[in-house]
Amino acid sequence: MPDSKASFAFVLQPEFPLTALILACDSLRIANQNSGRDLFDWRVLSEDGAEVRASNGMWFAADNDLTPSGPVDVCLLFQGNLPTQNLSRRLLGYLRTQARFGAIVGGVDTGAYALAQAGLVATEAAPEVVLHWEAVPTFREWFPDAQPLNGIYMSAGKRVHCAGGIATLDLMLDLIARFTGEAMASEVANAMVHSRRSPDTQQRLDQPVDSGAGSLVSRLTRTMEQNLDFPLSLDELAESLDTPKRTLARASETAFGISPMRLYLRIRLQAARNFLFYEDLSIKEIATACGFSAPGAFTRSFNAQFGTSPSSFRAAVRKSQRLTEHPEIHRIIRRSGHSANALSKDSA
Repeated sequence: MPDSKASFAFVLQPEFPLTALILACDSLRIANQNSGRDLFDWRVLSEDGAEVRASNGMWFAADNDLTPSGPVDVCLLFQGNLPTQNLSRRLLGYLRTQARFGAIVGGVDTGAYALAQAGLVATEAAPEVVLHWEAVPTFREWFPDAQPLNGIYMSAGKRVHCAGGIATLDLMLDLIARFTGEAMASEVANAMVHSRRSPDTQQRLDQPVDSGAGSLVSRLTRTMEQNLDFPLSLDELAESLDTPKRTLARASETAFGISPMRLYLRIRLQAARNFLFYEDLSIKEIATACGFSAPGAFTRSFNAQFGTSPSSFRAAVRKSQRLTEHPEIHRIIRRSGHSANALSKDSA
């Protein structure tokens, strides 16, 4: 057991995943509770010290702002639906400062964007990161030299990343093991009714079960995901994978129930949806990035797949996300609306 408690700083960004934060806090609480000692302490920070809106619409109070108050042992950035819109100099400076003081610095969900922007993703081996699978295509556009891994978390020295969701708990158990040993990490996992998973566990449950990462279906989907802007023909896919076209068709039909080219279209449309969700690129730029020759063709395909146009989808997302700006004003407006309704009822 450690002689002194380990300190954690949880930095919240607008639209952060609340589930991930709760899992992080509760895992440390249970470690303290079960040991009967203060093994860990933690504080929740926001850029200005104000409460922060989570991606589910709930507001979470911060303990403090990003004014440096001394080094911590672990600094985790919780980022979600707005990974590129809040990369302020103050946030990046805080992350760099904690790294310079020797803290373990990491990102949760889409936190890898800020770490990469701050120059904190590179390791001795390669600039590897883990982030939520939906954000990988846009992350590659921003940081083409980085290598997103298809795992639930990464824990390498002073840099850690996880894909968010339940993977946050797996990362926290890894960190708890670092500071207090494997026995305590397993005890916390049992208390949270969770079976610990390895870092290279695949993020998506809908991936086809096959003989391994090098299987045909895995190689087919990976090739498609790596060639979004200039889609390959079926002949080119077959040549690239050194596999007959009929074999590719059979593998795609067996795994997904659709032809290879229909699968390719869905992968490109899903990537486009993620661009709309995470980025502020124009519809034309997104169409080009996802291999559509014209915005009109992109809009028709998107509407057929998702039942709405790209612009309508983005407008709905942005309307929700605008609530993260100046929250105090939105609360005043809501209170004023309630008061006005009450007065109208009384006067009636």
